[in-house]
Amino acid sequence: MKKMSRNVLLQMEEEEDDDDGDIVLENLGQTIVPDLGSLESQHDFRTPEFEEFNGKPDSLFFNDGQRRIDFVLVYEDESRKETNKKGTNEKQRRKRQAYESNLICHGLQLEATRSVLDDKLVFVKVHAPWEVLCTYAEIMHIKLPLKPNDLKNRSSAFGTLNWFTKVLSVDESIIKPEQEFFTAPFEKNRMNDFYIVDRDAFFNPATRSRIVYFILSRVKYQVINNVSKFGINRLVNSGIYKAAFPLHDCKFRRQSEDPSCPNERYLLYREWAHPRSIYKKQPLDLIRKYYGEKIGIYFAWLGYYTQMLLLAAVVGVACFLYGYLNQDNCTWSKEVCHPDIGGKIIMCPQCDRLCPFWKLNITCESSKKLCIFDSFGTLVFAVFMGVWVTLFLEFWKRRQAELEYEWDTVELQQEEQARPEYEARCTHVVINEITQEEERIPFTAWGKCIRITLCASAVFFWILLIIASVIGIIVYRLSVFIVFSAKLPKNINGTDPIQKYLTPQTATSITASIISFIIIMILNTIYEKVAIMITNFELPRTQTDYENSLTMKMFLFQFVNYYSSCFYIAFFKGKFVGYPGDPVYWLGKYRNEECDPGGCLLELTTQLTIIMGGKAIWNNIQEVLLPWIMNLIGRFHRVSGSEKITPRWEQDYHLQPMGKLGLFYEYLEMSHDHSFHVGHDPPPSVLLVLLRPSLRGPHFLHHGRVHQQHSLHLQSRRLQKQKQGKPVL
Repeated sequence: MKKMSRNVLLQMEEEEDDDDGDIVLENLGQTIVPDLGSLESQHDFRTPEFEEFNGKPDSLFFNDGQRRIDFVLVYEDESRKETNKKGTNEKQRRKRQAYESNLICHGLQLEATRSVLDDKLVFVKVHAPWEVLCTYAEIMHIKLPLKPNDLKNRSSAFGTLNWFTKVLSVDESIIKPEQEFFTAPFEKNRMNDFYIVDRDAFFNPATRSRIVYFILSRVKYQVINNVSKFGINRLVNSGIYKAAFPLHDCKFRRQSEDPSCPNERYLLYREWAHPRSIYKKQPLDLIRKYYGEKIGIYFAWLGYYTQMLLLAAVVGVACFLYGYLNQDNCTWSKEVCHPDIGGKIIMCPQCDRLCPFWKLNITCESSKKLCIFDSFGTLVFAVFMGVWVTLFLEFWKRRQAELEYEWDTVELQQEEQARPEYEARCTHVVINEITQEEERIPFTAWGKCIRITLCASAVFFWILLIIASVIGIIVYRLSVFIVFSAKLPKNINGTDPIQKYLTPQTATSITASIISFIIIMILNTIYEKVAIMITNFELPRTQTDYENSLTMKMFLFQFVNYYSSCFYIAFFKGKFVGYPGDPVYWLGKYRNEECDPGGCLLELTTQLTIIMGGKAIWNNIQEVLLPWIMNLIGRFHRVSGSEKITPRWEQDYHLQPMGKLGLFYEYLEMSHDHSFHVGHDPPPSVLLVLLRPSLRGPHFLHHGRVHQQHSLHLQSRRLQKQKQGKPVL
């Protein structure tokens, strides 16, 4: 190991702070890592050893072949950067070296390797030895195996249909069932009680990455007057590191050449994400093992949701076909289209000066389309959906309880620890009213009230902004409708498709819906960043609290943003128009707009179709097309630039990152437009096997898997139930 003088740290303490934010951090090092020291106690800086790539592209170990790579940090060598603005590169280098030295002081082992394709990039491989894993497993209360589960599983109630379910299930010879264990929180002084057959396999790769990330997110890299900066997230956001991620175990299209590699990513793509496996059940146990419980429960819910929607889709299509086939038999549309009835009914002008009188039969085609949706079948479908929603929720509660029992995730909330950002700001000492012990909090009760008030005011302001945009769309509708009404022909011409299909209401509705959709997407993009800033300012204690707070803000905003215009059309438009000779004026200038003679249902359908269809197209562009194009560009540059063999960590670095919040937006999207979701968005399973692992947000990937900071492991639930004499599934 190379050593550096402590003068670097002293210089850092004297430098002015930059713009990446300050955090008061008086006792973080002592509270989080009490057994392994802190930055101030070290007298020398140590840097990782540089090693050349050993030519093994599928290796997941250091060059010695013994120490497993638990995490990878990527940075651009400051000495080889093209630009150097006012010593910025030197400051970044000092921060990075201080951070890496502190990682070594905390017991981690580092090995650096230059990029094969770009010599400016350096990959720092991180390994956690046995002692560090045991220490932090106890600190984090990680549950680990005590003994294999010897309880028998209950036989299925549908035993006669085993031949059918076997066809839909994944072949167990390809994806073997996972062995279950009784587990308990790890304690070093009771190490002999745990099921340790092989030290290298006792902590699986997922747990190893979780422990390493716990350390990476709490290690400091700069101290100025008791104000400390810490954590890999800050270093990545400030550009000191370009990326930080665990490794996939292999390529998704072919198996690894390493015989010890489980090839789980390859198996997931072949038996789960590949289109030929669309009819098979999901391998939820392997998904959970590879991506973590949070991703596993998402796909369990998505699969259940899709199955339930099949029944709703069949009933919905049947009701639609009923309305379509009976549109010509609709009494109301026949009277409107009849030349002796609708053709002789003269309607009043729809504006004061420019609009002419018009005949009712000019709305013949729109009235027929209206009968497709406004029919007896729609009533039947509405009643069915009311029953379907109730059954959907109750059956999902049952399924969720089964998964909680099988995966032992019942006690997650009790185990969750505080976020490092919260811990770092705990400077106020108060007495706990229950335990009568001192504890640290980030702000007083008055400060918390101020933060909540400011956050609520910001959300309320953005909701008012949405309402203002809706009012602007209404003004647009009123003004444009006058133009279309003025040009409306007095007599219908059956050979002119414009007259048959493009009525003033239809033209106004389509153009207003398109403009509304554009405004919705712009507001969503801006508010997404604002909501994250507000939630960070609010400073929730745990990651669950953070997600719940962000979800509430995003859901409330997006619900109003997406559906405010629909609520206006459904419940307000055409309700306050007055009567002939005494119309109601809006803003004292425009006559309040009216619905089509048959009602506003067709216009509401148009609005929903444009908003949901446009949103689905936009999501596919963002989630499928852009990552696919970026991967193609990156692959082209790698192939054209060099034919050299690249290591596993460099291959994963060139993948697209998953995103800061993981599947947060998937959950959010399905919560407010679930009836339009299926068939619109790309399969998330395909995205997960293609994306680069990411540590940002509430969960991170290990070997391509997403794990919560407080990921779950098998607990001793079954053992407790057996002792209590309760039935065990």
